[in-house]
Amino acid sequence: MQFLKSQNSILLLLVATLAVVGCGRKSGAIRVSSSQVNCMARARYFESNRSSRDGMIAVGSVVMNRVASSEFPNSVCAVVGQKNQFAPGVLSKPMNDSGRPLAEASAAAVLRGERHPNVGSARFFHAAWYQANLNTIHYVVTTGGNAFYEKRRPENVTRRTPLPNTEGVTRG
Repeated sequence: MQFLKSQNSILLLLVATLAVVGCGRKSGAIRVSSSQVNCMARARYFESNRSSRDGMIAVGSVVMNRVASSEFPNSVCAVVGQKNQFAPGVLSKPMNDSGRPLAEASAAAVLRGERHPNVGSARFFHAAWYQANLNTIHYVVTTGGNAFYEKRRPENVTRRTPLPNTEGVTRG
């Protein structure tokens, strides 16, 4: 059974690598390499605490929002590898527990175009328990142990505290 799950993860990664286009902010389509899929899976594995599919899809949505933004690098690996942005060792620590298949499958889903419906254009998140206390944070969703938010001018912030945790809204 474990062998079949491993084979399915590899197949999903291969499909994402071969089929995904349009993930960059420059005009025209770009192809996503297997290393980009691996980087996306690692961001989810270490940042969403292997907690839920919704949390992993939300982390991936933030990564892709950053890739599309002129304020961040234009590749998944460059975004995930930015200093002080994601968990220490995100690109080098081993992924070796039961959360790996979910991280890989959700990475493939985001690279195929799936997004968490409540993340919108948010490019930031922090652990749900953390109190940021900044007047520029507008929270959009809490899922998978993280609170996701947009940075806005203080007068445009309408949700200053993290929302209650929600799960079960992504497909899959």
